[in-house]
Amino acid sequence: MMEVWRSWGLAWLVLGLALLYWLAPVLTPFMAAAALAYMGDPLVDRLEAWRLPRTLGVVLVFVVLTSLGITLMLILIPMLERQIHVMVTKLPGYIDWLTHKGLPAISSFLGVETPVVDMVQIKQALQQHWQSAGGLATQLLGSVTQSSVTLFATLANLVLIPVVAFYLLRDWDVLVARVHVLLPRRLEKKIVLVAKESDQVLGAFLRGQMLVMLALAIIYSLGLKLVGLDLAFLIGLLAGLVSFVPYLGFIVGIVVASLAALMQFHELMPLLYVALVFGIGQMLEGMVLTPLLVGDRIGLHPVAVMFAVLAGGQLFGFLGVLLALPVAAVIAVILRHVHEWYTTHPAYSASSAPPADNK
Repeated sequence: MMEVWRSWGLAWLVLGLALLYWLAPVLTPFMAAAALAYMGDPLVDRLEAWRLPRTLGVVLVFVVLTSLGITLMLILIPMLERQIHVMVTKLPGYIDWLTHKGLPAISSFLGVETPVVDMVQIKQALQQHWQSAGGLATQLLGSVTQSSVTLFATLANLVLIPVVAFYLLRDWDVLVARVHVLLPRRLEKKIVLVAKESDQVLGAFLRGQMLVMLALAIIYSLGLKLVGLDLAFLIGLLAGLVSFVPYLGFIVGIVVASLAALMQFHELMPLLYVALVFGIGQMLEGMVLTPLLVGDRIGLHPVAVMFAVLAGGQLFGFLGVLLALPVAAVIAVILRHVHEWYTTHPAYSASSAPPADNK
């Protein structure tokens, strides 16, 4: 009987992965809506505890989150557009410095000849097409409206995500209860325990890590602005976005910011200030932000995080990137329970015992 259940379980798993692969483009807005509903459920539960009807609580949470999202986009998009414009207009000057000073200095220091790069042609191409980087929002809108099919799909997804998230958030507790009823009675306690631990891990990561990323983006942007870097906001935002992988935001940010500072100031002292900014950000992340907002319940190694994101993107595209870290966190919880079961199993104790003396 157990073999039959295992065969059926394996068959359902393979079928589910196949459907996930085939339906990845369609499932993306539903997964995004589920993530929004999952992150908003604690807020609605708190409002419901204050004797507010759940539907009204969902409406209030949606209004607040939508207002914050729109406000954030109205602030960030113009700032990002200005930063890209500054980067493109200054890039020819950076190329001049790299051609006449940067590459010769590297060649002299290393004692080797640097490869010949046609910087003049690159500079002319950038000067001819620098306007293409301006009007970021206009270009995005234009690229979407070029195809009626693309426009319809984009609008459908934009409308579908909040609608699906609203219904999922309203019926979240009902859906969880119905899944609970379907659990095998013999495995119910163990599955509930794993589900609770997975919920703690996912909640800590999704809610806490997003706040950490936002805080780091603000810290890096303000710090680089005090240094006087022209691309402070762009580099700070980049470093904050990739900081979901431990140390990756620090490494990418300090390398890009150091190159930008070297090309802008042509001095070594600003590099010290850049290193100070990212050093302070790293200390705040390790000693304040992560312990306060995320905690130590994730249990995912940085290498596992990078592999999960790359593997998810390779297998399922953008949907895989969305699902990679939550799935990896749940797998980590399951593996911890498997490890606990294995180390307490009599077979493990027998294999660890010293061989008997036959003399």
